[in-house]
Amino acid sequence: MKLLIPPPVQALICAGIMWLIARQFPDFGFSFAVQQSLAILICIVGIAIDLVSVGLFTREKTTVSPFSPANTSSLVTSGFYKYTRNPMYLGMACILTGLAFWLGNFASFLMIPCFIWYITQLQIIPEEEILFEKFGQEYGEYMLRVRRWI
Repeated sequence: MKLLIPPPVQALICAGIMWLIARQFPDFGFSFAVQQSLAILICIVGIAIDLVSVGLFTREKTTVSPFSPANTSSLVTSGFYKYTRNPMYLGMACILTGLAFWLGNFASFLMIPCFIWYITQLQIIPEEEILFEKFGQEYGEYMLRVRRWI
């Protein structure tokens, strides 16, 4: 894999950068009545997506490790995997979105597309190549049916 730092750690790094951005650029701040509630709700949705997705991998007895996609024993195409090929990464992006709302700073939102681009280029695309080699036409058809993100 091209990514040497686990995706959850990458998300945590992005969260730290978002916090720094919010502190460095207070002029981009915002607030509204249900801001904190919305932030919490979005984070809960992201965490739920991640937990359910990991649970599906566990149920199928296949690897969750982003460092060993070649050890995948079966394709998971149920649950959130019917709608996105990468619900765990989508969940992390949701958590970052919730954090951006919590911080109340427009500039913090800039890290979300950076996270998505970085994870796509250095994690998802290499994973897809390995899974296509391993599962062939079955994975190719899945790729045609289900979008990478949403």
